[in-house]
Amino acid sequence: MSKKSNGTLDQRRAKVLLIGGGGVGTIAALNLERGGLASVTVVLRSNYETVNEHGFNIESCDHGSLTGWRPTEVVDRVPIAGEGQWFEYIVCATKNVVDVPPSLTSIIAPAVTPSTVIVLVQNGLNIEKPFLSAFPSNMVLSGVSFMGSSEPQHGHIKHDFNDILVVGAFHNPSVDAVTEEHAARRFVELYSAGGRTKCTYSADVGWTRWRKLIYNACLNPICAITGLDTGRIRLADGVIDGLVRPAIDEIRAAARASGHELPDDITDTITKIPLDMYLPPSMLTDVRKNNFTEFENLLGEPLRAGQALGVPMPTLQVLYHLCQAIQWRNKEAKGMVKIPAKRTYTD
Repeated sequence: MSKKSNGTLDQRRAKVLLIGGGGVGTIAALNLERGGLASVTVVLRSNYETVNEHGFNIESCDHGSLTGWRPTEVVDRVPIAGEGQWFEYIVCATKNVVDVPPSLTSIIAPAVTPSTVIVLVQNGLNIEKPFLSAFPSNMVLSGVSFMGSSEPQHGHIKHDFNDILVVGAFHNPSVDAVTEEHAARRFVELYSAGGRTKCTYSADVGWTRWRKLIYNACLNPICAITGLDTGRIRLADGVIDGLVRPAIDEIRAAARASGHELPDDITDTITKIPLDMYLPPSMLTDVRKNNFTEFENLLGEPLRAGQALGVPMPTLQVLYHLCQAIQWRNKEAKGMVKIPAKRTYTD
């Protein structure tokens, strides 16, 4: 049985179901609760027992140190809509690992109603397509997060780079665009109300997502492959000029071919993170924990999009296949891949 926070629930607050209480998801839940306009139910998996018993311990550059913090409720499974509850927003803040079942659409399906707005605070390109296919009458919003936050141990959140969230609507042809914009702006209001974050609305979802790929399709996988964090990767001889900048040039070219012009100085994004933070990007953290990575949506989708438009992307192609091999290795270690038994050969 889950434990609820001690706060009094204001029935006028928007009801939010948040899937994934890791580094990013927990700070998102904290922002929504602190604004006083939303009550958040967080669905947890591996960290459920710890958080249900002790709450979250949070070290945050935006919120300070919090011990035993809880959202309105934590649960270990997705609630079924109609069993005395429904949610205005379902926020997905899990890793987007499309090549490993179960699918996120199947996970959230029990809680989705015709009026539910689905918010994807996730990385990568084309992440909305499975949701628009599974829920053709629902609004799906894009949430591009630029915060740095991780969960080094169950229930311990280390948030060391300010929370910036850009929200817009993935257009659903069966929904009026004005209605989608209203839902997006409403979520911005809920998220911003606490005054501890920078949350903005953007109508150009595609541009925002290509912009973040400058980090996520370039620096992120290279750090994961080499085992170097964002500081050490800049100190290592030749890596920035030989790998990172060529990858950025390819992403910019693919974005341009897709109709999204990224500014010349966007390459400097990689130097805006203080070197001595030694920040491990999400893919590096996943590799260190032997977790699956989001390489398909971060590398595969932009690579396929660019190549389909005739953009040469040799660096991205190599990075993609290296990450694909790392994912296969992890699948084998977890028993998801069967290989022939080793044989002994003698002369």
